[in-house]
Amino acid sequence: MAVLDDTSADAFWATSLRRWNAVCWVLFGAMAVGLVTAASPEASKYQALALLSCVVLCYAVLERFPGNALVRPHLYLSVLVLALGGLAWVGSSYAALFMVTLPHYWMFGRTPRASMGFLALATVATLAGSLVRLGWSAEFYGETLVSTLIVVAVGVLIGLWAHSVVAQSSERARLIAELERTQTELSAAHQRQGAADERERMARDIHDTLAQGFVSIIVLAEAARAGLPTDPARSAQQLRSIEFTARENLAEARELVASAHPGPGATAAGSVTRTLRRTLDRFKEDTGLTVEADLADLACDQRTRIALLRCTQESLANVRKHAHASTVGVVLVRRSHGVELEITDDGTGFVVEQSTGFGLDGMRKRLAELGGRLTVTSSVGDGTRVLAVVPTADGVAA
Repeated sequence: MAVLDDTSADAFWATSLRRWNAVCWVLFGAMAVGLVTAASPEASKYQALALLSCVVLCYAVLERFPGNALVRPHLYLSVLVLALGGLAWVGSSYAALFMVTLPHYWMFGRTPRASMGFLALATVATLAGSLVRLGWSAEFYGETLVSTLIVVAVGVLIGLWAHSVVAQSSERARLIAELERTQTELSAAHQRQGAADERERMARDIHDTLAQGFVSIIVLAEAARAGLPTDPARSAQQLRSIEFTARENLAEARELVASAHPGPGATAAGSVTRTLRRTLDRFKEDTGLTVEADLADLACDQRTRIALLRCTQESLANVRKHAHASTVGVVLVRRSHGVELEITDDGTGFVVEQSTGFGLDGMRKRLAELGGRLTVTSSVGDGTRVLAVVPTADGVAA
């Protein structure tokens, strides 16, 4: 069936046309039979049949060749208006044709203004034909004029209501489509953000583990090579430390690969104290610095334990590379508001606001993911104090 245009109202009108199509053909046939069997004069009968045939022919062409030409529906409505005026003039079944084709003005008019315009033309043509035939008689006023205006008024109300329903449906469909598009864009944005967060997490983990391990290996290797002729025992110890650090890096790499699919028990509690003590012993052995540790015996969930370990590793790495310190202090304590890890050194210090390294920013973000915070206090010549605070969770116990 004919499709009006490319708007969202097409589906409604196409469905209406398909349903009305069969009814129209039945009524057209009934009107043709009525005209043939009517007792009206032969000339009027043939004129009425000719006018009805023109309407039926245009309707058949419109149905068979919907096309995209905008003039076709309006051409059919124009022929319908002329045919109604002609039937009213000859006095043969114009009212029946008017009733049958009343929905067509709204189906093919495309807009309420065009529909009402053609309907007004059809009304004027019908009344003009009846007036020519009946004159200003009581029959014209009493039957034709009143009945025609009533039918037209009902048709206008029904048509405007239908267009209102279609407009609301179109707006609803537009809003639904816009909502679906927004949801799709939001989902894609979440995926991109998730991928960016995962890349940042991997970069932070690599910096805090593998990169620090490689730095330790390089420093130890340089020291072992330099001391090999004069202190072979010390160099051998450093080589063992290199081996241990390399194995540790390998384990860290495997853990990073497996972290994308954590297995059961990944959040199980464990002793952060033992972990930090091993790290401090290694640092003391590798650097020869004095390490003063006061570590409370705490058990934390895995995420908190890893965050505190990474903060310790990064702080010790900064001490090794930049501080030129002789003593490092580490304090781990449980407060009412959470766990505090304090790392201090007596090194050269630095201006915190001018720090551009990845390490401090990575520590801050890692702690922020747990609801914690990082405070760095330092000044040139006065050493550095790093304070990491993680809120108390169910997995933290004395």
